[in-house]
Amino acid sequence: MQSISMLINGAAVQASNGATFERRNPLDGEVATRAPAATVADAVAAADAAAAAFPAWSALGPSERRALLMKAAHALEARSEAFAAVMAAETGASAMWAGFNVHLAAGGLMEAAALTTQIGGELIPSDVPGSLAMGVRQPAGVVLGIAPWNAPVILAVRAIALPLACGNTVVLKGSEICPGTHGLIIEVLQEAGLPKGVVNFVTNAPADAGAVVEALIAHPKVRRVNFTGSTHVGKIIAATCARYLKPSVLELGGKAPLIVLDDADLDAAVNAAAFGAFANSGQICMSTERIIADERIADQFVAKLARKARGLPLGDPRKGPVVLGSVVDMSTVERCNALIDDALAKGATLVCGGKAESTLMPATLLDHVTPAMRIYGDESFGPVKGIVRVNGEDEAVACANDNEYGLSSAVFSRDIARAMNIARRIESGICHVNGPTVHDEAQMPFGGVKGSGFGRFGGQAGIAEFTDLRWITVQTTPRHYPF
Repeated sequence: MQSISMLINGAAVQASNGATFERRNPLDGEVATRAPAATVADAVAAADAAAAAFPAWSALGPSERRALLMKAAHALEARSEAFAAVMAAETGASAMWAGFNVHLAAGGLMEAAALTTQIGGELIPSDVPGSLAMGVRQPAGVVLGIAPWNAPVILAVRAIALPLACGNTVVLKGSEICPGTHGLIIEVLQEAGLPKGVVNFVTNAPADAGAVVEALIAHPKVRRVNFTGSTHVGKIIAATCARYLKPSVLELGGKAPLIVLDDADLDAAVNAAAFGAFANSGQICMSTERIIADERIADQFVAKLARKARGLPLGDPRKGPVVLGSVVDMSTVERCNALIDDALAKGATLVCGGKAESTLMPATLLDHVTPAMRIYGDESFGPVKGIVRVNGEDEAVACANDNEYGLSSAVFSRDIARAMNIARRIESGICHVNGPTVHDEAQMPFGGVKGSGFGRFGGQAGIAEFTDLRWITVQTTPRHYPF
């Protein structure tokens, strides 16, 4: 068990009233982390500290910000083993998933570092003679980042890195499920030498989340909010931001379809489907949630995928290498077991895996899924995936779009033009042709449509989200006025 601290204005602090909460390991119930249970006053203090640090940080030259972000990237990579240990303790994640998190998060810091000199503007032709008109991007102010537990290093770093590169200061509200993992990121940023107040970190007990988050959003110096998490909570965040007129970037739930057409390379599709469906036990916003197979190749594809899924190692990640570690808690097990029962009762076929009695859940595939079954539309967020058989392209696209979400998607076909035309018809923010639904790169415009949220993280799209675009003019010659 480790005890962690919050970070406010460069100082490691506990909650002002001394309150704490515990995060327990999902497999054995042992206390993994004890963390401060922030009060509303603590949250306000964190935002105050970020506001006080903003003038100096926003005025810092891009090369200085870049150097600090690069130092943070290297410091993060050096702590890979520590991240693997704390992620296994708090969420049951495998070492493979932890390593992937650290690698991609370090890349996110490096990409943010590279973008510090890419925050530009434009000259805009003006109808006024002698007017030099410019669109100028400037830091917005204090950014509130709310990060989840499932990809804890990637998504917490994403909530911080590009806002910092743009000249903003940050308050990170850590997840109640992985406060130690998020706290370790803050340690890394301190090691890199970020000035005090530039990044602040608060943790809260689950019961206090609503009050703490509202206090942060309401703070007059908080100018942007980014949230990654469930669609249910995202709607609450969006409503709160609307009440205080705060722009937000929301990356929410998903039900990513993977379409396997009749001319697909089946081995490539199987490998992508297995990775997309079962990486981190299916607990990823981009996870392959609905596998859509053309009926002409479905039998062969399902047989190959089942063989692959049955061979995926399952076990306690603290005891050795596995692909599927523990899911985050028993509520995931109960939800997935209920989805299995419902599907089987309505005519689905269990291809592999099945119901679990602990948080060690096997890779499970349900074939012949129909719209009458809950798993057709509900996000499992676990290693239980449905296969829908369709007849032709139009049915495949209709099935892919037949849900409230629209984050990631994939299409497999040997005919790239055919696949591209289908990709254009899928209602999602992301689509990969002949690649897995689970894929992220820091320079890409990452985000969804429909119930998967709005706004984009990454690259130039992310710069647009975390800066204010101002119209500034300089009158270079005498100007004529009508009176």
